[in-house]
Amino acid sequence: MGNPENYGNDAIVRMADGTVKQTNLLSGTEVWTVPGRGDRPLPRALPESQPIDEGKTGSWCAFCENRYLETPPEKSRLVKNGEVWDYLPGLPADRLFDTTADFRRIPNLFEIVSYRYWMLNHGHMPSEAQGRRMAEYLASDVGYDHVMSVVKARVLAAGTSEEEFARMSESEKLQHANGFFSGGHDVIIARRHYIEGAETTDQLAGSGTLTPEEHFQYTRMTVDAMDDLYHLDPAVKYVATFQNWLKPAGASFDHLHKQLVAIDERAVQINAEIERIRQRPDIYTDILQVGATRKLLVAQNEHAVVLAGFGHRYPSLAVWPLGAPINPWEADDDYLRGVSDILHAAHAATGVEVPSNEEWYHRPPATKVPVRWRMLLKWRISTMAGFEGGTRIYLNTIDPWRVRKRSVENLLKLRDEGKIAPMRIGDECSVSLSMLG
Repeated sequence: MGNPENYGNDAIVRMADGTVKQTNLLSGTEVWTVPGRGDRPLPRALPESQPIDEGKTGSWCAFCENRYLETPPEKSRLVKNGEVWDYLPGLPADRLFDTTADFRRIPNLFEIVSYRYWMLNHGHMPSEAQGRRMAEYLASDVGYDHVMSVVKARVLAAGTSEEEFARMSESEKLQHANGFFSGGHDVIIARRHYIEGAETTDQLAGSGTLTPEEHFQYTRMTVDAMDDLYHLDPAVKYVATFQNWLKPAGASFDHLHKQLVAIDERAVQINAEIERIRQRPDIYTDILQVGATRKLLVAQNEHAVVLAGFGHRYPSLAVWPLGAPINPWEADDDYLRGVSDILHAAHAATGVEVPSNEEWYHRPPATKVPVRWRMLLKWRISTMAGFEGGTRIYLNTIDPWRVRKRSVENLLKLRDEGKIAPMRIGDECSVSLSMLG
């Protein structure tokens, strides 16, 4: 594998004037950080600070707990009772308000890849269990009215007029409901809109404001949904998993949620990564070595490490599960908790004021090449412009060392306050290539 001191020479270089040039080893993306541009404070993307309207408690957006009937019929929820987490699958509409969901899995009202897509292109039909679930849900007056109201909202949003909707037959309307019970685009929603005790509208509840235990449950529910969606249809080749936080990062609501989308092709990034792994089998150990030798390690526990990302279009934190390559649903609870703790720490270090995308990468089940599961947390603090479009060289306003410094400083404070799980931070971290199994 060559001289260890040469690791990273093709990945991150500081020029004589201070410009930092980075190359993403997995994608080939080239990124520059120009001196001076990273000295600006990070922009805040939180809502304008105003007193919270207590009269709207639990109803601030369609993802809030008093508005369950504004979203499609949920697939499952997690409810915390003392120290026990109860899993409640497929509640009927008349029981939605019997408990308050800490996390709930629902179909996305506006799917990226729709039920109609799966039906027309792949002959997808609801399974027997899904058909039975739909029939049982519609059998109650509350369930029928719920489905029809959500169908109406969806159809009107697509441009249908009230008059046109009124002329549709019941059968036509119910055709729009099939995706609620057999679709491939799900949302995992957290309970809180604001942090506990919030007084102003900029005190949003994000991933980093969850407790480590809450974040583990959130992560496990996401992993279970991912596994489930791979069984939606034989044509599913990949399940894209991501989180958009705040509007500059693409979020429709300033309310914490993840999304999962089943697609019938492998992701373009994964295809490119597979080819690079074939050409450079040690590419993952090379990346870890860059993180270690270039002092980019941010935090670490037994099961995962987070480092300041390099070669990304935005400042980023990269979470790498350790050990042999596995897919998320293959992880036991101890391993998954360890990975979740490091991802939670990355969010806590970033802060809720920073718009971000959390992206998951993993090996498609039908693929033998050992693509490693990992997460990338991108700080969406800049806008791509003409220079990037014309050159495909991206200007990243903060170099990886600044990302690391800011993150480590924040994590040390958070650890002292007991807001993150136990872990090694900054210079306490030490990794070796054997940790990747």
